[in-house]
Amino acid sequence: MTAEQGASKNGLMLGRRGLVMGVANNHSIAWGIAKVLAAHGASLAFTYQGEALGKRVKPLAESVGSDLVLPCDVEDLASVDSVFDRLGAAWGGIDFIVHAIAFSDKNELKGRYADTTRENFARTMLISCFSFTEIAKRAAALMNHGGSMVTLTYGGSTRVMPNYNVMGVAKAALEASVRYLAADFGPQGVRVNAISAGPVRTLAGAGIADARLMFNYQQRHAPLRRTVSIEEVGGAALYLLSDLSTGVTGDVHFVDSGYNIISMPHPAALRTVDDAETAAEARAAKDAAQ
Repeated sequence: MTAEQGASKNGLMLGRRGLVMGVANNHSIAWGIAKVLAAHGASLAFTYQGEALGKRVKPLAESVGSDLVLPCDVEDLASVDSVFDRLGAAWGGIDFIVHAIAFSDKNELKGRYADTTRENFARTMLISCFSFTEIAKRAAALMNHGGSMVTLTYGGSTRVMPNYNVMGVAKAALEASVRYLAADFGPQGVRVNAISAGPVRTLAGAGIADARLMFNYQQRHAPLRRTVSIEEVGGAALYLLSDLSTGVTGDVHFVDSGYNIISMPHPAALRTVDDAETAAEARAAKDAAQ
């Protein structure tokens, strides 16, 4: 049984066709989105980069009834064109896209942003930001009856996050791109939005130094006192890609347990740190006096 056959007859995405880019494994945010869309009747196509990822993505695609799984290297424009040529030939048009692609040299995410190399800055911006513009342009050409696009961003776009550096700059540019693309494609009924998800245990997230500490920090300090699941991000994407949000475009939608509204840690946590530091200082003073 395909995902479409198993979906509710009242599925919010029934009869819709779209492309999901950025699935790496079953822990990927893009996969959480794909599962929710498929459960609501969407027909999905997927892309992957490299045979190693292809071996992971193809079984996942099959599990939601998709046999349209295409190689794509966003650094190669001919490869991107090939994907949309194939989609046009297979479906004639599409209704939505999900862009969940980002990359930077993890060694340059440590230390100072000022030490970012020219080469890594350019590559990070191309893959993590400008690829969405190139993909959106080609997708819009296949959206004959309007449509919706979603990309993924993160709070490091507007606030300094340790070990995020140039990725924060790329995400800020991506969010600006969302607004300009929303203005470009709005007249043809195409909506463009971003989801800003909180920390999720993904393959990409594992590349960030001290990711575990960041994950645990949000669990302690977000208003909901927890992190989010890939399925919760998928639910937000369902809203933005379906007719539930026909009046929404150019927006950054937060799915982070409310962490984006917090300006400082909870006082109890601050007291714990302060008490520990005070005790350490007292021990050091005692040792020095001996």
